[in-house]
Amino acid sequence: MTKEFSPSPRTIMTPGPVEVDPRVLRAMSYPILGQFDPEFTSLMNETMVMLRELFQTSNQWAYPVDGTSRSGIEAVLTSLIEPGDRVLVPIYGRFGHLLYEIAERCGAEVIAMEQEWGAVFEPQQVIEAIRKEKPAIVAMVHGETSTGRIQPLEQIGKACRELDVLLVVDAVATIGGVPVETDNWCLDAVIGGTQKCLSVPAGMAPVTYNERVERKILSRKRVERGLRTGLVPEAYADETKLIRSNYLDLSQLQDYWSPARLNHHTEMTSMLYGLHEGLRLVLAEGLEARFARHRRHEQALTAGLTAMGLSLYGDCACKLPVVTCVDIPDGVDGEAVRRMLLDRFGIEIASSFGALKGKIWRIGTMGYSCSMKNVLHLLGALEAVLLRFGAAVHPGAALAAALDAYDESAAGEPAHAVK
Repeated sequence: MTKEFSPSPRTIMTPGPVEVDPRVLRAMSYPILGQFDPEFTSLMNETMVMLRELFQTSNQWAYPVDGTSRSGIEAVLTSLIEPGDRVLVPIYGRFGHLLYEIAERCGAEVIAMEQEWGAVFEPQQVIEAIRKEKPAIVAMVHGETSTGRIQPLEQIGKACRELDVLLVVDAVATIGGVPVETDNWCLDAVIGGTQKCLSVPAGMAPVTYNERVERKILSRKRVERGLRTGLVPEAYADETKLIRSNYLDLSQLQDYWSPARLNHHTEMTSMLYGLHEGLRLVLAEGLEARFARHRRHEQALTAGLTAMGLSLYGDCACKLPVVTCVDIPDGVDGEAVRRMLLDRFGIEIASSFGALKGKIWRIGTMGYSCSMKNVLHLLGALEAVLLRFGAAVHPGAALAAALDAYDESAAGEPAHAVK
């Protein structure tokens, strides 16, 4: 007979997934409710309220799409992009290429602009491209985990609003860890993820979008309804306006999350329990306190890594606070180091993609994984492993530097994060 699966305890220091708060796991074990049970629909409403606060928005629509983060990205782009729409995608890492691919699959005329990996765009570069290319939609990554960089969005968002261009933002890696100011930055649609800074298992993609986005979605919904009933005015006869996905159709999903509760799919009951609890914990900590906690542990981690003698990858002026990329020292087998960290210390860090594969490690300090215990554990273990592989590091320097950084920090930290 197949043995019961019992996973080994791990210290997960990747850019996702991360360790899940035990209170979230406990919530996910609760008894199942029917999706139209008043207790469950009340939970749905509370989740929407908390998502608005998380996204820092007054948008009516803020709800999770069932599926991993990519389901949210595909839902927004599939629901917005009509074949032939011009879509501008500024690319500065692997996940910009993903936005390009999805937009292309939607039938868009996609215009890419590329920045060397390890840097981001000056906002004016993007604004000039918008003026030149006149896209209907701009799709951008906020925090690029493949390179550990964060793109400033405020100026771009305001320019898009002035030029009547929709701005769609992938904030999967940043939501809950760094500020994402949906309304202040004039972001039209934002997609988050559960498995990173929210410390909830992968399986839901919180999204929010404003009335500008909703108008376009509903215009396509009217076409769909007319074609389905046979009452199609000549102006609506173009079937290319149909939203081609049923499951990822935001016009139907918002009906499901509205007071009408029009049945669309069976909601992921236990996942919603987990998301609700994860959001409750984020807001109980406080967004500003949570952002400060992520900065505090990033500073201790980078102080320890550089004191050890390692170099950080990329432009430090646009470093993503929740992901630290480290150059693999010359002559060191990066994958062998990762294996020893996992096998001997139970710590997981990540490699990277494409041209950076084998050249950098990526270390996440996200959500529940973002703690003093984890940072100090990783630094001590990494130093020991690198010494074992003959790397030129400075013994003892990493932990001393990290402890000094913690001592210098005035920010407090929740008790559970230092255990």
